[in-house]
Amino acid sequence: MKPFAIAEIKPALQSLPIKQLKELCLQLAKYKVDNKEYLGFLLFESNDIPGFVEKVKMNIDEQFEELPKANWYLTKKSLRKILRGITKYSRYTGPGEPAIEMLMHFCKQLNQSGMPFREQPAFVKIYEQQLKKINTQIASLHEDLQFDYHKQLRQL
Repeated sequence: MKPFAIAEIKPALQSLPIKQLKELCLQLAKYKVDNKEYLGFLLFESNDIPGFVEKVKMNIDEQFEELPKANWYLTKKSLRKILRGITKYSRYTGPGEPAIEMLMHFCKQLNQSGMPFREQPAFVKIYEQQLKKINTQIASLHEDLQFDYHKQLRQL
């Protein structure tokens, strides 16, 4: 079954009464955890993006503390899990500064973790991919912000 296009959904939603729209939103939230998280973000945290980014950074810190350092395979899987979360939260906030902040924090945490990650090719590749993503997103910012973020990036 093919999903409907946004252009088809938008007029249908505009014609519905508010009560029915609320019910549809609640049904979407019940259907999938991601929908519930995104709806919660839109309702409660979208007006405080810096606060949301700080919460994500604290979550990243907690996940880095729980990294299994003895088993490289599990460590790699855990790092990818952290990155999936960052990608999801970056979609919530949109491209730009919040996404860059989260990715830079991930790279800083990886550097500070004490893991000899530069000895493992898979970890080096993960790290370099994140640096590439950061550079790509920095290029879309204003020149002043680009300068500031490039300065921070050189420290990594």
